[in-house]
Amino acid sequence: MAVTVLVVDDSKTSRKMLKDSLTRMGLEVVGEAVNGEDGFLKYKELKPDIVTMDITMPVMNGLESLLLIKHENADAKVVMITAAGQKSNLMQAVKAGAEEFLTKPLEEEEIHRVIGEIVKKLENK
Repeated sequence: MAVTVLVVDDSKTSRKMLKDSLTRMGLEVVGEAVNGEDGFLKYKELKPDIVTMDITMPVMNGLESLLLIKHENADAKVVMITAAGQKSNLMQAVKAGAEEFLTKPLEEEEIHRVIGEIVKKLENK
């Protein structure tokens, strides 16, 4: 069974890069969302194994969406994505239950390392 991922980012370029990288890892990207609200709604609909969530987005930011997702499913695996220099947002995300984080600009090696660790945890359940 393929591990499923939902990619949430307001940047089309970031979504494409993540989607391509995750697909190369053998994961199934089941959906994309353009803001936190869209991400939460798609999370409820698609129930992915992992969510990648940008922090800074319009309508609803990634932190608010993370809180809603964790309220919906305390075991949700959410990887937060942040631009360099957003340490306070990162600390809030960790406190709210983020599984891991990635920093923009995204690097494939780091995506594979972080997501790969979560996949291993899921497979060992």
